[in-house]
Amino acid sequence: MKRRIHPFQSLFFVFFIFYMIWVFLLFLAPLVLPSGSVSDLSGVVGVSDNDAVIRNMSFPWNAVYSVGDRICHQKSERSLYLNGNEMPFCTRCTAIWLGLALGLGFMVLYAIELNEKFFIAIIFSLLPLGIDGIGQLLGFWESTNVVRILTGLPAGMLCGVALGIIFDELRSMHFFNKNKTL
Repeated sequence: MKRRIHPFQSLFFVFFIFYMIWVFLLFLAPLVLPSGSVSDLSGVVGVSDNDAVIRNMSFPWNAVYSVGDRICHQKSERSLYLNGNEMPFCTRCTAIWLGLALGLGFMVLYAIELNEKFFIAIIFSLLPLGIDGIGQLLGFWESTNVVRILTGLPAGMLCGVALGIIFDELRSMHFFNKNKTL
């Protein structure tokens, strides 16, 4: 691991800023909507189940909740509430989004070499999420929101770091170089 010389002068930093805006909107959305106006968004992944509720929201809150509606089950009992409103994503997904932000932020400041230690980190950060998610899916237990945060956060952080490593690898191959010759 080495410290980046000019961390704020890269395309990756611009990506990080846009991503941080997204994460900020995830937490801001339930705070700016009227208290108690968004509850029980329980549904199915890949289906837009809450159009009636989302349609009445103004932009950008409707966009944030619409993404959550399509890619998260949003089960009410597995979600956090702010201002009396259910968050756009369940607790585990929210923790993954937040972990991604932390991992991306780390990669803005540091570069990590892709090696066997990183692959071991992948296993140790994704294994708890897999065990908890599969155990819950198969009905062996019901996780708490604290466990969902503790399993989602490291998985998200690792994914953010992995995105940084991928970006560095692409840059080292001159993938982003406009003047490359064929």
